[in-house]
Amino acid sequence: MKEDFQRVEGVRKPDPTLGKNYEPATVERVPPVAIEPEPEAPAKPPKRQRVVLADPRSRSSSTLRARVELEEQTSWGTLLIDDLVKRQLRTGLLLAALAVLVLGGLPLAFYLSPDFAGLRVIGVPLAWFLLAVMPFPLLLLTGLAYNRLAERHERDFVDMIEN
Repeated sequence: MKEDFQRVEGVRKPDPTLGKNYEPATVERVPPVAIEPEPEAPAKPPKRQRVVLADPRSRSSSTLRARVELEEQTSWGTLLIDDLVKRQLRTGLLLAALAVLVLGGLPLAFYLSPDFAGLRVIGVPLAWFLLAVMPFPLLLLTGLAYNRLAERHERDFVDMIEN
Protein backbone atom coordinates (compact mmCIF):
# COMPACT_ATOMS: atom_id res chain seq x y z
CA MET A 1 0.00 0.00 0.00
CA LYS A 2 1.49 3.32 -1.08
CA GLU A 3 1.40 6.15 1.42
CA ASP A 4 0.02 9.49 0.18
CA PHE A 5 2.57 11.47 2.21
CA GLN A 6 6.26 11.65 2.94
CA ARG A 7 8.01 12.46 6.19
CA VAL A 8 10.70 15.15 6.13
CA GLU A 9 12.34 15.69 9.53
CA GLY A 10 9.28 14.25 11.28
CA VAL A 11 6.78 16.49 9.44
CA ARG A 12 4.23 15.00 7.08
CA LYS A 13 4.35 16.49 3.59
CA PRO A 14 1.98 15.43 0.81
CA ASP A 15 3.27 13.27 -2.01
CA PRO A 16 4.09 15.60 -4.95
CA THR A 17 2.78 13.04 -7.44
CA LEU A 18 -0.58 12.79 -5.68
CA GLY A 19 -3.37 13.35 -8.16
CA LYS A 20 -1.11 13.79 -11.20
CA ASN A 21 -1.51 10.40 -12.87
CA TYR A 22 -5.15 9.53 -12.81
CA GLU A 23 -7.24 8.06 -15.54
CA PRO A 24 -10.71 9.41 -16.16
CA ALA A 25 -13.53 7.04 -15.32
CA THR A 26 -15.20 5.22 -18.16
CA VAL A 27 -18.94 5.41 -18.59
CA GLU A 28 -20.81 2.39 -19.84
CA ARG A 29 -24.24 2.65 -21.31
CA VAL A 30 -26.90 0.59 -19.55
CA PRO A 31 -29.66 -0.91 -21.68
CA PRO A 32 -33.12 0.47 -20.92
CA VAL A 33 -35.35 -1.55 -18.62
CA ALA A 34 -38.33 -3.16 -20.26
CA ILE A 35 -41.57 -1.71 -18.96
CA GLU A 36 -44.03 -4.35 -17.88
CA PRO A 37 -47.68 -3.82 -18.80
CA GLU A 38 -49.98 -3.04 -15.88
CA PRO A 39 -52.06 -5.97 -14.66
CA GLU A 40 -55.62 -6.06 -15.83
CA ALA A 41 -58.33 -4.86 -13.47
CA PRO A 42 -60.24 -7.69 -11.80
CA ALA A 43 -63.52 -8.49 -13.44
CA LYS A 44 -65.44 -8.30 -10.16
CA PRO A 45 -64.85 -5.29 -7.83
CA PRO A 46 -64.01 -6.18 -4.22
CA LYS A 47 -66.84 -6.39 -1.72
CA ARG A 48 -67.45 -3.12 0.12
CA GLN A 49 -66.88 -3.11 3.85
CA ARG A 50 -68.11 -0.64 6.39
CA VAL A 51 -65.34 0.72 8.61
CA VAL A 52 -66.38 1.85 12.09
CA LEU A 53 -63.77 3.82 14.01
CA ALA A 54 -65.75 4.17 17.23
CA ASP A 55 -69.01 2.90 18.52
CA PRO A 56 -71.34 5.89 18.68
CA ARG A 57 -73.08 4.40 21.72
CA SER A 58 -69.86 4.21 23.75
CA ARG A 59 -69.64 7.94 24.36
CA SER A 60 -72.34 9.32 26.57
CA SER A 61 -73.83 12.73 26.07
CA SER A 62 -72.48 13.92 29.44
CA THR A 63 -68.91 13.19 28.30
CA LEU A 64 -69.47 15.13 25.12
CA ARG A 65 -71.11 17.93 27.07
CA ALA A 66 -68.19 18.14 29.51
CA ARG A 67 -65.68 18.33 26.67
CA VAL A 68 -67.69 21.03 24.93
CA GLU A 69 -67.93 22.97 28.20
CA LEU A 70 -64.14 22.80 28.59
CA GLU A 71 -63.39 23.74 24.99
CA GLU A 72 -65.80 26.66 24.92
CA GLN A 73 -64.59 27.83 28.35
CA THR A 74 -68.07 28.22 29.78
CA SER A 75 -68.61 28.94 33.46
CA TRP A 76 -68.93 25.23 34.29
CA GLY A 77 -65.76 24.37 32.35
CA THR A 78 -63.94 27.21 34.12
CA LEU A 79 -65.07 25.83 37.49
CA LEU A 80 -63.70 22.38 36.58
CA ILE A 81 -60.33 23.82 35.57
CA ASP A 82 -60.21 26.07 38.65
CA ASP A 83 -60.88 23.05 40.86
CA LEU A 84 -57.98 21.16 39.28
CA VAL A 85 -55.66 24.15 39.70
CA LYS A 86 -56.70 24.57 43.35
CA ARG A 87 -56.04 20.91 44.12
CA GLN A 88 -52.58 21.09 42.58
CA LEU A 89 -51.81 24.39 44.34
CA ARG A 90 -52.93 22.94 47.68
CA THR A 91 -50.71 19.89 47.13
CA GLY A 92 -47.72 22.06 46.24
CA LEU A 93 -48.19 24.35 49.24
CA LEU A 94 -48.56 21.43 51.66
CA LEU A 95 -45.39 19.74 50.41
CA ALA A 96 -43.49 23.05 50.47
CA ALA A 97 -44.67 23.69 54.05
CA LEU A 98 -43.50 20.20 55.03
CA ALA A 99 -40.04 20.82 53.55
CA VAL A 100 -39.78 24.23 55.24
CA LEU A 101 -40.85 22.76 58.59
CA VAL A 102 -38.28 19.98 58.42
CA LEU A 103 -35.43 22.20 57.21
CA GLY A 104 -36.39 25.12 59.45
CA GLY A 105 -36.86 22.88 62.47
CA LEU A 106 -33.30 21.59 62.39
CA PRO A 107 -31.60 24.82 63.55
CA LEU A 108 -34.28 25.19 66.24
CA ALA A 109 -33.63 21.62 67.42
CA PHE A 110 -29.89 22.29 67.57
CA TYR A 111 -30.47 25.53 69.51
CA LEU A 112 -32.82 23.90 72.03
CA SER A 113 -30.67 20.77 72.49
CA PRO A 114 -26.94 21.57 72.58
CA ASP A 115 -26.15 17.89 73.29
CA PHE A 116 -27.85 16.91 70.00
CA ALA A 117 -25.88 19.62 68.15
CA GLY A 118 -22.61 18.38 69.64
CA LEU A 119 -22.90 14.83 68.28
CA ARG A 120 -20.28 13.82 65.73
CA VAL A 121 -20.59 11.37 62.82
CA ILE A 122 -17.30 10.27 61.24
CA GLY A 123 -15.61 13.26 62.85
CA VAL A 124 -18.10 15.76 61.36
CA PRO A 125 -20.59 17.55 63.61
CA LEU A 126 -24.08 16.12 63.08
CA ALA A 127 -25.52 19.62 62.68
CA TRP A 128 -23.29 20.32 59.70
CA PHE A 129 -24.07 16.95 58.14
CA LEU A 130 -27.83 17.39 58.51
CA LEU A 131 -27.83 20.97 57.24
CA ALA A 132 -25.45 20.35 54.32
CA VAL A 133 -26.53 16.92 53.07
CA MET A 134 -30.12 16.31 54.16
CA PRO A 135 -31.82 19.11 52.14
CA PHE A 136 -30.93 17.56 48.78
CA PRO A 137 -32.62 14.16 49.19
CA LEU A 138 -35.49 15.83 51.05
CA LEU A 139 -36.14 18.27 48.20
CA LEU A 140 -35.78 15.51 45.61
CA LEU A 141 -38.32 13.32 47.39
CA THR A 142 -40.65 16.31 47.83
CA GLY A 143 -40.46 17.02 44.09
CA LEU A 144 -41.12 13.39 43.20
CA ALA A 145 -44.10 13.28 45.57
CA TYR A 146 -45.52 16.47 44.05
CA ASN A 147 -45.10 15.11 40.53
CA ARG A 148 -46.92 11.86 41.39
CA LEU A 149 -49.73 13.68 43.16
CA ALA A 150 -50.16 16.22 40.34
CA GLU A 151 -50.37 13.42 37.78
CA ARG A 152 -52.91 11.61 39.96
CA HIS A 153 -55.03 14.78 40.14
CA GLU A 154 -54.89 15.13 36.35
CA ARG A 155 -55.86 11.47 35.84
CA ASP A 156 -58.79 11.92 38.23
CA PHE A 157 -59.84 15.02 36.32
CA VAL A 158 -59.72 13.23 32.95
CA ASP A 159 -61.60 10.23 34.40
CA MET A 160 -64.27 12.57 35.78
CA ILE A 161 -64.67 14.25 32.38
CA GLU A 162 -64.79 11.00 30.43
CA ASN A 163 -67.19 9.18 32.80
